[in-house]
Amino acid sequence: MLKLAIFGSGSGTNCQAIIDAVEAGMLDAEIRCVLSDVADAYILERARKHHIPAIHFDCAPFKTKLDGEAEQKVLQILEDHDVNFIALAGFMRIVKNGLLNTYAGRIINIHPSLLPSFPGLDSGKQAFDYGVKHTGCTVHFVDAGVDTGAIINQKTIAIEDSDTRESMMEKLHAQEHIAYPEALQWIAEGRIQLDGRRITLGPCLSG
Repeated sequence: MLKLAIFGSGSGTNCQAIIDAVEAGMLDAEIRCVLSDVADAYILERARKHHIPAIHFDCAPFKTKLDGEAEQKVLQILEDHDVNFIALAGFMRIVKNGLLNTYAGRIINIHPSLLPSFPGLDSGKQAFDYGVKHTGCTVHFVDAGVDTGAIINQKTIAIEDSDTRESMMEKLHAQEHIAYPEALQWIAEGRIQLDGRRITLGPCLSG
């Protein structure tokens, strides 16, 4: 069973989708804690409503990454809560080597584009402004690059002429809430594993 820690910096809708999947018996996982670098992030309130430990941590003095003393404190939190897998869900910090090495092959993220297209920040805006006819979301393993880890799952949406960026993002978020629990369940079942930088598929996905 996956013993999950979910990291986020905002409202936590993907966290909620994971919680709902666990409670519905669709995801063989236990959420051991939810962590945020933002003290009043709603993701923490979502955790409290489901009686999941909700933990704020301070990343100072760093503005864009989780590193140094803060990273060591987070590693201790994860050990204390017996975490064996990490799901990043709108976590707006760069994960550094301490976490990457300790949880090698056991950290995943969801990104609002069809990677490798439109990595980095504001990917929805990038896709919409570029004028693509399709975009989507990607669940991927986390490595030291920016949205460069091995891809686990993707969902696609069409961008209609009538779409605004807001309506496009609503459709995209709906697919994220399907893709993330689905990818985690594949991992929980052993159907997907990371071998170096390549994904190994189990028989249910390769046959």
